[in-house]
Amino acid sequence: MPRFSVIVPAYQVQAYLHECLESVLSQSYADLELIAVDDCSPDACGAVIDEFAARDPRVRAVHLPRNTGLGPARNAGMERATGDYLVFLDGDDTLTPDALLAIADRLKETGDPDVLVYDYARTYWSGEAVRNRAAAQLTERGPAPFRLTDRPGLLNLLMVAWNKAYRREFVEHAGFAFPPGYYEDTPWTYPVLMTAESIATLDRVCVHYRQRRAGGILHTTSERHFDVFDQYDRVFAYLDGHPELARWRPVLFRRMVDHLVTVYARRDRLPRGTRAAFLRRARSHYRRHRAPGAPASARARVHHTLVRFGLHRTYQALRLASALRRRADRLAGRLLGALRSAALLLHYRVQRLLPLRADRAVFTARADGGDPGDPGALESAFRAVAPHIRTAWAAHPGHRHAVPPGARPLVPGTAAYWTALARSAYLVSDTGFEPRPVKRKGQIVVRTQDGTPLAHTGLDLQERPAAARGTDFARLLEDVDRWDYVVSANRHSTLTWERVYPGRYTTLEYGQPRTDPLHTATAADVAGLREALGIPEGAVAILYAPAHRDYRRTQRGLLDLERVVRRLGPRFVVLARTRHPHGGPLADTSGRVLDVTGHPSVASLCLASDALVTDYSPLMFDYAGLDRPIVLCADDWEAYEAARGTYVDLRAFPPGAVAGSEDELIDIFATGHWRGSHSDRRRAAFRARFCPYDDGRAAERVVRRVVFGESGLPPVVPAHERRPVPSAAAAFGGPPPLATVPQQSGGPPTVTDRV
Repeated sequence: MPRFSVIVPAYQVQAYLHECLESVLSQSYADLELIAVDDCSPDACGAVIDEFAARDPRVRAVHLPRNTGLGPARNAGMERATGDYLVFLDGDDTLTPDALLAIADRLKETGDPDVLVYDYARTYWSGEAVRNRAAAQLTERGPAPFRLTDRPGLLNLLMVAWNKAYRREFVEHAGFAFPPGYYEDTPWTYPVLMTAESIATLDRVCVHYRQRRAGGILHTTSERHFDVFDQYDRVFAYLDGHPELARWRPVLFRRMVDHLVTVYARRDRLPRGTRAAFLRRARSHYRRHRAPGAPASARARVHHTLVRFGLHRTYQALRLASALRRRADRLAGRLLGALRSAALLLHYRVQRLLPLRADRAVFTARADGGDPGDPGALESAFRAVAPHIRTAWAAHPGHRHAVPPGARPLVPGTAAYWTALARSAYLVSDTGFEPRPVKRKGQIVVRTQDGTPLAHTGLDLQERPAAARGTDFARLLEDVDRWDYVVSANRHSTLTWERVYPGRYTTLEYGQPRTDPLHTATAADVAGLREALGIPEGAVAILYAPAHRDYRRTQRGLLDLERVVRRLGPRFVVLARTRHPHGGPLADTSGRVLDVTGHPSVASLCLASDALVTDYSPLMFDYAGLDRPIVLCADDWEAYEAARGTYVDLRAFPPGAVAGSEDELIDIFATGHWRGSHSDRRRAAFRARFCPYDDGRAAERVVRRVVFGESGLPPVVPAHERRPVPSAAAAFGGPPPLATVPQQSGGPPTVTDRV
């Protein structure tokens, strides 16, 4: 008897079915049977199912003699199911990697409940994935399992069958089955949740719900959308047959009205000329099943009124009025915007006629509102070394958290912003100011780049269209002509910047300003940062920071971080700074993968960690100055080189151990190679080449040269005399015990402290 029976009905989904079935069979939890039901599909679905059945004995192919619809097709699958739990998956959707393993673990933790509810993410043709907005209802905090009365908020989730796992004996004992017709999930999901004696939740995305551009059933214009009335009749008939569930009638009545309004309002569902009939039938259902008592918002009360009285013409009039109002608002907004732009342009021109202010400086950093980086370090140095200069920081309102303390915030596009750009003597940025100002005579523009260059940049991107992404190279060179100084961390950076950004600027090869905090921090600072991040005392914290892949449409997860920490043991935690594909927090059931993607300070994360794991991120050059272990992990060297190109061959000159796969990475940490003598020698050579000036005073040297014109700058502390603060793991007195790593069948992984 398998643990899971995964039931996949298929009808006209031949383009997606292969990916769907493969997502099930490739699960790390293999104790399953896959029941694929061909609902007499006119396309190749049946052939695809037969191919999978011939390839894998866990697949059971079911071919129905006639098309019955999604509900009866699922019933056909349930009749043949033998697993402990039923899992439904539509033929155009997919399970996420390790979803069944997470579900199995949660079922075991919660004592095999009747129903386990898990999360999903909508995936679009563009590659974007958006997590369910009601995910907060799936929190695993509090008692588990529970009944619906303890967590009624679960009814706010999408009422579908495929975001839950059902104990088969519970389903069979209660006699649940799917009805025919559209909206077949409605009379299944509500009774199941109300009847279940035990429910648990899993706060993890387990299903990718494909949003098809065309062809989805609910986006097909048809009179079959009238089936929604029969489905709610079935729901309330179930309540009538189970008086103990009467308390749910007001809630279900409100959900019914909301659902009917949704179907009525969507332009792509009801055929032309049927809306009035639909609303008349909705009015009849309103009166038949009315159950006052459920709270409703003002908007919902308007909808209830429209349905209660069948006000079709009133609804159409309100809809037309609303459309006219929106159009008028857009026109008025455009007019006001044009007037405001003209006024700001005039204001800027007037300000440019006034004298420069030698005691003013404006700073800005990359537009994502994250770490202020080098401009932030220089702003701090301006206030410390040249306190007579007043600093301002340009950031959009949503990025106010990125404004360094002590700097005056400026909102781009405001009069104050244009005044500052027109009259400030110093303009400091790592990306440029937008909208682009006119450089005045006497203004000094200081440009910082994005760290030490590893991937191709500047004019070199002309031969790399995947990475260039439509870069306007003529405009790029116009910006270069405005630069007076470019800050460089090392000789490699200087030679690269001057070639790929050719101009008349002066290169300040003084070190990387943003690394200054790494060399001035104390052990107390490290302890405070680790406590703030929630890193357990005595743990080894691995900072995981992969680079962006230009050649990928989506930035999929490169490592299964939960698996990594599970195999390494409880002494390890991961600080994950990634571009997560779901646009939300990383799924983590272990509590040892901390999502720090939105953390405002990369320097703080570096100080709090004990080692860095990356691939092609320029963060490795900053981190090397800390003299802490660095491990490279990538399996796409050739693809990255072909798409982006690199200036440094990291496999020939790495900063530490190199892993070519997830298993090799685990082996490096489990065996201690990550901090072994071979890795130390590699890091020392890497540090000597790329961190010659990083001693904590790089920003000070830049300010003294730019503001005061000094030539006798503070000397660089020799590398052998620098004492960066040790990591917490080093302070604990040596490496942790070797982790117990269960080996895969077929032998141990390859020893990986090699190129």
